[in-house]
Amino acid sequence: MSLFTLQYRCALQGGVSALFALMITLISDGASAAEQKAPLMSVPQQVRDLYYGDALFFFYQEKYFDSLVHLDAALTLGRIEHHQTEAALVRGALYLSLGEHVEAGRIFRELLNENVSIDVRNRAWFYLGKIWFQRGYYEDASNAFNSIQGTLSEKLEPERRMLMAEILLSQRHFDEAITAFQALDKSKKNIKKNLEVTDSWSMYARFNLGVALVRQGRMDEAVKLLETVGEMKVHTEELVSLRDKANLALGFSLLKAERPAEAQQALQRVRLLGPLSNKALLGMGWAQSAQGQFNAALVPWLELKKRNLLDPAVQEALLAIPYAYGQLKSEGQAVEFYTSAIQMFEQETGRIDQSINSIQGGGLVGTVLANESEGQEAGWYWQLHNLPDAPETRYLYDLLASNAFQEALKNFRDMRVMRTNLEEWLQNLEAFQNMVDTRKIAYQQRTEAMKKVLDQVDMDGLENKVLDFDTRLKEIERNEDVVSLATSAEQQSWQRVNRVKEAAAQNLSNSPEAAEMRDKIRLMSGVLYWNMSANFKARLWREQKEVRELAVATKEARRRYTLVGRARDTVPVHNEEFSRRVAELTPRLQAMLGRCLDIDQAQADYLAKVAMTQLQQQKDRLSQYTLQAQYALASIYDRAADMPRPVVKSTKSNDELAAPQTETPPASTPESE
Repeated sequence: MSLFTLQYRCALQGGVSALFALMITLISDGASAAEQKAPLMSVPQQVRDLYYGDALFFFYQEKYFDSLVHLDAALTLGRIEHHQTEAALVRGALYLSLGEHVEAGRIFRELLNENVSIDVRNRAWFYLGKIWFQRGYYEDASNAFNSIQGTLSEKLEPERRMLMAEILLSQRHFDEAITAFQALDKSKKNIKKNLEVTDSWSMYARFNLGVALVRQGRMDEAVKLLETVGEMKVHTEELVSLRDKANLALGFSLLKAERPAEAQQALQRVRLLGPLSNKALLGMGWAQSAQGQFNAALVPWLELKKRNLLDPAVQEALLAIPYAYGQLKSEGQAVEFYTSAIQMFEQETGRIDQSINSIQGGGLVGTVLANESEGQEAGWYWQLHNLPDAPETRYLYDLLASNAFQEALKNFRDMRVMRTNLEEWLQNLEAFQNMVDTRKIAYQQRTEAMKKVLDQVDMDGLENKVLDFDTRLKEIERNEDVVSLATSAEQQSWQRVNRVKEAAAQNLSNSPEAAEMRDKIRLMSGVLYWNMSANFKARLWREQKEVRELAVATKEARRRYTLVGRARDTVPVHNEEFSRRVAELTPRLQAMLGRCLDIDQAQADYLAKVAMTQLQQQKDRLSQYTLQAQYALASIYDRAADMPRPVVKSTKSNDELAAPQTETPPASTPESE
């Protein structure tokens, strides 16, 4: 990952967050997908599956791991019916947020087919390719970019073409990379020096094209492009930094090509207080010394001496200063600065040894993550923001800022979060087992009482009674038995009338009084029957309704009776099944926890090894500088001892020997910086 574009244009969080934004768009807005005749993305306006909404609840809170757990469980159990495609897309984005780019890529390859809106599909492939490029999977990134049909938006298309050219450059296909950069820059030929620039991509294209040309040895072409970038008028911090980097790369490239005067002009354009100022000051001094301007070279080198000794440019300047004094025949000052440099190098070497010992004791990762909150989410969104001042970190700022170390540190932290999650689940399993035991005890306590209640219920008798009621109503309706549905008062009156009628029938007298009595009885009987007949239909309908409701209630009672009986038989089976699952999960989680611990330790060892390698390189560099200073100091002492003898030529030779045996740092690519 050598190019400046990576630092400012391919930031990991930018790619993942953009893809997440695209996933949210797919969830909430179906306008683009609706353009398809048979869209795969049937995005609704509301959530129709409860378990999908549950996963989105965690998703929108940026609790991506919890969201993935709920979503995976719901999909596995078949609980998402209406949002399967949307859920799969969100699932892919969640895997991507946790660094599982292989699984995420597989999911997106399955979903991003011809049935998805071309705009959505192209943007998804672009962000996937961008993230794969950041991870160093250039082949996958190239395939993703090539899956894009047509061109992207005006904002994204230049970046895609830039990244394609970056891939060729990273694969050391310089000729093809140059062609790609030239094609990207073809429409920007009218940009001149010293003009204000608003199109940042044209500047990136020129910078990277210049780097590629330097690597191919086409220096004159590279100088023109890098000068164009280095002399642009810009106002954003990103482009100002790019301008500094272009001038620095151009200056060191010209130094290597033995063109110090031109190199000096380029290095003078670098900001004095920017992140690249130390290297620019060092190069400025070497450019002036290469022209024999040692007094002028002392100005930037003495400025460097005031700066942080941890910077390799400052360390080299400590040797360059006495070298310049030696060239100016100021032997006393040269001795003073060489002696001071040796002391400072030895002190720093001791501090580096202290840092190495601390790292070997396993203190690196714990110190680096000391200020980070345990509650933060894992995954690619996480970044190291606060670095404590400790022996383990004092000499590792450049290493800790590098993409490779940050990715390794993210992996370690993700494993630590996963380990914590597994430990919590092991504790939860104990709670689950207690819940199962409680269910078993509760079942044993309730079994006898439940058996007594069930034995007292005669469901067959209840159902027969309901059937008898229904049969009786049908018979009443068929015979129009109005008396059977009469009220109790009406039935009592009817019975009295019948008794009176029977008594009158026994009186065979034809007297007027008897005839009048029989007429009155007939009248009373008729009125009473008339009243009962008038209410018969309503009473029959009401009784039929009540019988139907009773039948429904009896049927529900039968269902519940059956369920209770079935539960009485199946609860022990379910309890045993739950207990078995808990027992099976326990060793599985313990095995996973063991693997996490092993990987955790391996990752910590890897980080410590990388850090110690970096520190050892710094120590070796300081040892080399110390040896050079001691050798130059000895040469000065030798010349001082031989002072009575007039030696002219040997003095020049010794002065050259006194110069530090360092070469101008290679500047053909930003990697050398």
